[in-house]
Amino acid sequence: MQSDVTQLLSQAAGDARASARLFELVYTDLRAIASAHMRNEREAHTLQPTALVSEAFVRLVGGTPIDFADRRHFFRVASEAMRRILIDHARARLADKRGGAARRVALSDEPAHDALEPETLVALDEALERFSSEDPRAAEIVRLRFFGGLTLEQAADLLEVSRRTAIRDWNFARARLSELMNPP
Repeated sequence: MQSDVTQLLSQAAGDARASARLFELVYTDLRAIASAHMRNEREAHTLQPTALVSEAFVRLVGGTPIDFADRRHFFRVASEAMRRILIDHARARLADKRGGAARRVALSDEPAHDALEPETLVALDEALERFSSEDPRAAEIVRLRFFGGLTLEQAADLLEVSRRTAIRDWNFARARLSELMNPP
């Protein structure tokens, strides 16, 4: 299946049959990623995991062709696309609202199960974007853990770093994001 996915990734842009076959092969994994992203969303969210998968897939395969290195690269980009969709959705929801108090977000070692308000999600995204320029790998650990629902071990494996490095990056990211979101 992995070789099928890798081959279909190169064919999917502009080829409806290859795109449909790719969607069949990756749907279950994309649905799991979407569900992990949705765990951090409020209960009454208008997007559902299935819609999130569909919108992310269309963005990845339906637009400008992306040269995916392999299956792993595809799923990382898909997870980031889902995160961006949710951030865009939160920003749109806030378009009518101005201001509002930011809520402290605790990046704990356990997967987040509390729903985040749109204001908090946007504040976290903005802090994460600033932090990405400082330490891209540590920022990616946060994206994979907090938004993607991965364990430290899974994130370390995906980023091809040791568990110890992932722990160090995670701890640093938590402290730095707290500073960025809650300035003195």
